[in-house]
Amino acid sequence: MAAPVFVPIFPLPDLTFFPHTFLPLHIFEARYRAMVTDALARDKRLAVAGLKPGYEPQYDGRPAVNSIAGVGRIVRWERLATGRYNILLQGECRARIDRELPSDTLYRIAAATPLGEVGADDPAAGALAGRVKQRCLRILEAVGRSTAEFRESLEAVSAPGQLCDQVASAVIPRVGVRQALLEELDVRRRLERLSAALDDLFTQLTGGR
Repeated sequence: MAAPVFVPIFPLPDLTFFPHTFLPLHIFEARYRAMVTDALARDKRLAVAGLKPGYEPQYDGRPAVNSIAGVGRIVRWERLATGRYNILLQGECRARIDRELPSDTLYRIAAATPLGEVGADDPAAGALAGRVKQRCLRILEAVGRSTAEFRESLEAVSAPGQLCDQVASAVIPRVGVRQALLEELDVRRRLERLSAALDDLFTQLTGGR
C-alpha cells in the first residue's frame, strides 16, 4: 500500500481532476492564495476534490468533499500584482482522502493515500481502448470539432488508463459520470464505463440518428 501524503485540499464544485491531464486555474480567494503560496514553498502538490451536492450553505467553511480526489503538482505559476495566481496543475494520481488534519491555516489539509490502477494489462483493455478512440472521434465529428491534429494526439496515447482519463476529462460533461470514472481503479471497467458514457453522449448529440 502506498504511503499517505499530506496535501492541501482545493475543493471545487462541478470539477473532476484526472491524472494524465492539465488543469489551468485562476486563484483569487485569500485562503487559496495562501494555499498556493505555501504549496510553492513545499512540494507544489494539491488535491483537487469535488464538492458534494448541497455544499452552498457551507461553502465558506468546510463543506463535504468526495473521498476520491485528483492529486496534481503545480508545474507553472504566475503571481499577479493583485496577489492572485494563475497556475497550471499536472495530474499525478488518484488519492483517497483518509482524514482532514487539524491546522491553523486558512485552507484545509488532508492525509491522503495515493491509489494505483489495476487491470491495465488485461487483454480486453486494448480492444476497449480502441473502441473508446472510435467513439470519441465520432462525437467530435458530430459536433464539427474533429481535426487531424486531434486524431494524431489520440492515437499517440498507448496506455489504456491514460487514454481513459484524458478522454473523460476532455469529452464527458456530466459531473457524476466523471467522478465515477475517477473513482474506478480497474482500467478495464473504467474503459467499459467510458465507452457506455460516450455512446449515451453521442445519442444525445445526434437525437438517436
